[in-house]
Amino acid sequence: MSLSMYQASVPVLLHALKNLSAILDKAVLHAEKQQFAAEVLLQARLAPDMFPFIRQVQVVSDTAKGCGARLAGVEIPSFADSETSFAELQQRLAKTVSFLQGLQPAQFDGSDSREIVLKFPHQTMTFSGQDYLQYFVLPNFYFHLTTAYDILRHNGVPLGKGDYLGGGG
Repeated sequence: MSLSMYQASVPVLLHALKNLSAILDKAVLHAEKQQFAAEVLLQARLAPDMFPFIRQVQVVSDTAKGCGARLAGVEIPSFADSETSFAELQQRLAKTVSFLQGLQPAQFDGSDSREIVLKFPHQTMTFSGQDYLQYFVLPNFYFHLTTAYDILRHNGVPLGKGDYLGGGG
């Protein structure tokens, strides 16, 4: 039996989103133990030209929901990018998870060859559904997820590989 587009996307994204949620909890606990406001971490970044932590998490969410919606052929839910706290980031992740969980595997049938067009201010990118998932979604999703992890780790949050990978599937 071959791997379906649903299996190659939604469970993978859900697993990583669950791990990211747990990582956010660890950041808040760390801040409490060290007696500083966790919100200072929201604007932390690895380099001046990189997005801050809060935007990294928003992009992880956007990439996941965009993937699910485009491959399922439904409208992408719009989130305002107005989060200002870890609690609000957790709510955003929960909304993303809820959206993905509401998608049915049958909605992904044939999405491997569906044309996916992404329009950016200075370019338009066109993919087959399979190429979109493999060469755009997954690399971007994991880039921003890893960067969010790295920002927290760099700022002393006690995270390890197990936090990133999580347990089981």
